[in-house]
Amino acid sequence: MPVSKALSAAVLMALPLLAQPVVAPGARPVNEGKIGAGEGPAWSPAGELFFTGAGGIWRRDAVGKTSVFRAPPNGANGLLFDPQGRLIACEPGNRRVTRTERDGSVTILADRYRGKRFHSPNDLTIDSRGRIYFSDPRYGRRDGMEMEEEGVYRIDAPGRVERVLGLEVERANGVLVSLRDEFLYVAGNNNNKVGGERKLWRFALRADGSVDVASRKLLFDWLDGRGPDGVKMDSLGRLFVAAGLNQAHPPFESAERFKGGIYVLSPEGKLLDFIAIPVDEVTNCAFGGEDRRTLFVTAGGTLWSVRLASPGR
Repeated sequence: MPVSKALSAAVLMALPLLAQPVVAPGARPVNEGKIGAGEGPAWSPAGELFFTGAGGIWRRDAVGKTSVFRAPPNGANGLLFDPQGRLIACEPGNRRVTRTERDGSVTILADRYRGKRFHSPNDLTIDSRGRIYFSDPRYGRRDGMEMEEEGVYRIDAPGRVERVLGLEVERANGVLVSLRDEFLYVAGNNNNKVGGERKLWRFALRADGSVDVASRKLLFDWLDGRGPDGVKMDSLGRLFVAAGLNQAHPPFESAERFKGGIYVLSPEGKLLDFIAIPVDEVTNCAFGGEDRRTLFVTAGGTLWSVRLASPGR
C-alpha cells in the first residue's frame, strides 16, 4: 500500500465511527435494473456478482451481463463464497445447505439435524476457521415442519451440524460472524405476526464455535416495521442491515417510522447512517467491485449499487 494510502487508512481508523463517512462524497444509490435480484448477493473471487431470484441462481459479470448459474426450480436464498472460492448456498426449497465445487458438482453440507429435515435454510456466514453458520426459519405455511424450533446452526464439515441458537431468537433470518470471530449477529424477523420480533441481536462466540446465550444483547429494534433481513460488515466493523418498508403491509408491518433501505449501525447498535432504497422489499446487500467499495443491494427484484467511503470486509 502506498504511504499516502496507509496514512489515510490509519487516520480513518483513529476517527470515531460517528465522524467517518459511510457513502462516498456525492454518491447516491444507482438503479442497476429490474433483473430479478431477489436475494443473496455475493461477490465472487472472479469479480462477478451472484444473486438469487425466480427460483434460480444468477451471475452478473463485470459489464453488467446477467446469465444463469443454476437454473430454476433449484432455488436458493443466501449465498456466500468460502475462502476456497466455492459457492455456498442456502436452498430453502430443498431444505438444505450446499457447496458448488469448482468442477460444478454439488456437495450437500447439511440437510438434517438429528435425523429431521430443516425448515428452510435462509442466510449464512463463515468464520475464520471455515465453519458455516446458517439460519433456519419458517415463513409462510408451517405444515411439513419436522422440528418445532426455528434456529441457527453451525456446520463443521459436510454432515456435521450443531444447533447454536434456538428459542433465544424468535425467528432468525440474517446472520453474520464479526471480525476475529468475537460475535454472532442475528436478525430476528418475525414479519407475519402482529407484535412479532423485528430486532438485531448480538451474541458472544466461543472459540469452539458455540454461542454464549447469556451474552445476548439487543442492538436495534424496528418495532412494528419490517425487521432486519441480510446483515453485512465493512472493514471498520460497521453493520449494514437491510430493513424497513416504503409501503406498509397491514396488519403486520408499518412503514411510518422505518423506511426501506440499508441501516448502518455501529458494533454497539447506534444508527450511524441510512441509505434509502425506494423499492420494496429491501432484502440483502454485499460489498463488491475491485476495491470492495461498491455496495450492491437486492430489493423487489431490482439491483441497486452505491459507492462507499470504506471497503467491505
